[in-house]
Amino acid sequence: MNTKYKHVLPLISFIILSALQPGGFTALAQGPGPGQRIPLPPIPLKGDTTHTLSKHFTLASANKKAPDAKGFIQRWLVLEPVKKDIVRNNIFTDNYLRTAFSADNFSGDYTIVPKHGETVNIGNQELKWYALDSKAFNVNLYQFTYAINRPKYGILVWLVTVIDCPEEIQNVRLAAGCNSGSMWWLNGQEALLLSGDRDMIADNGTSARLTLKKGKNIIRGAVINGPGMANFCVRFLDEKGSPLKNLSISYQ
Repeated sequence: MNTKYKHVLPLISFIILSALQPGGFTALAQGPGPGQRIPLPPIPLKGDTTHTLSKHFTLASANKKAPDAKGFIQRWLVLEPVKKDIVRNNIFTDNYLRTAFSADNFSGDYTIVPKHGETVNIGNQELKWYALDSKAFNVNLYQFTYAINRPKYGILVWLVTVIDCPEEIQNVRLAAGCNSGSMWWLNGQEALLLSGDRDMIADNGTSARLTLKKGKNIIRGAVINGPGMANFCVRFLDEKGSPLKNLSISYQ
């Protein structure tokens, strides 16, 4: 054999052997046979451009609502977001959160219950309250702000709900998860502070032992987030760590 072709022999041998192997070079295979179709790339889903609350929420009714099957509170008064200049979430120290929540507060009365549709002013921003039931165990604030055409990133969102207890319940704990930082009050008293850059994990933080009084109990929350998703979940655990379900939830 002419020596000028010797250098291509290894390549020819490799191609022949590869073609004989199962799953060998598809370039050497025949086109699709009868009834076969060439796989198509997946068609991307169109983005949601409807900006409607109904995808993730329903407007709360006047009827009281029970927690879900695992005790999570799905009914909240949610204030439109306070826009904040936050470029990263690792700034959420205890001191930062306390300062931010104090400065951008809609009311110094932590037992006040706003009304659905009511507006308040924080700084130069006029913001409206929504009484909503989340369709999931958590409240997705990213989807809320998207639905109402408000900023989705760099936000502080205030929350209020009313828990009605048939009797006094002692030694309970408020358990919350959020993305990224949050603070929670029960009947006007601080109950839990979740600082740092967190992911939303159920029961990521729990309060000291608390007492739910007979009748109405007011929960206030504040969730703050820079880049990324913003959402939270809250429930009460009894002294054995089981979720409380014998509660009624309202927004008034």
